[in-house]
Amino acid sequence: MNSTGRDIARQATIIAAAVFMLIGAAVGGGAFGGEAVAELQNGALSAQGSYLAPAGPAFAIWSVIYLGLAAYTIWQALPAQRARTRQRTVGYWIAGSMVLNGLWLVTARYLNLIATVIVIAALLAVLARIIVLLGRDRASGPLELTLLDGVQGLHFGWVTIATVANTAAWLTQTVPAGLGQQADAWGIAVLVVVAVIGAASALLTRRLAPALATSWGLVWAAIGRLSDEPQSTPIGLTALVVAGVILIAGVIGLLRARRTAR
Repeated sequence: MNSTGRDIARQATIIAAAVFMLIGAAVGGGAFGGEAVAELQNGALSAQGSYLAPAGPAFAIWSVIYLGLAAYTIWQALPAQRARTRQRTVGYWIAGSMVLNGLWLVTARYLNLIATVIVIAALLAVLARIIVLLGRDRASGPLELTLLDGVQGLHFGWVTIATVANTAAWLTQTVPAGLGQQADAWGIAVLVVVAVIGAASALLTRRLAPALATSWGLVWAAIGRLSDEPQSTPIGLTALVVAGVILIAGVIGLLRARRTAR
């Protein structure tokens, strides 16, 4: 297919969105001074901010996601990618996801917790849309599978658990103190919902990357509850079980996809 001015505009928009994301990450993350992310909102967004918050090392996955998004931005700007059908289908959605990604960190620093919940929920919805759109066509090769499907899958899977943790942090700061005594029950109930949604998503989309990222977050949430404050053995053990369920569903989905391809 011949490229058009709209294709060039799309490529430029993605580049601009990536730049905004990286600037937002730098500003929101405190690179130019101020508190670290874990200290924002009175510590609500830290690894100890709620019963569903992953332990600190879990957030290292952001480095992988940012590196993948940067690599995708460079790759999609190549002339050979300009008129690709899949790039045309998801390009602006990916640009939107990167804008929301950077906006979340700025929101966390300068606004309030409910604003962060709204932004991350919007980010999750956009990423879900991207995953659905990518499922309509197969990747043309390993590079596209990695930089497009793989990176977006990791982004979607991690933001899934990050949305849960962000919402839990907000509720922890706002619900009556009496409900805190039922934290184990509420935490387990939420994790059961995560298991159903995560497993169904893995089986329907037949993708492993989202399951890997979500399971990564759940395992670290379990480590946090079993070894750090606030401690909760029931939530920690449930998180480990849910991580296993989602990961198994992801493997089954991948095997089904390969069987269909053959």
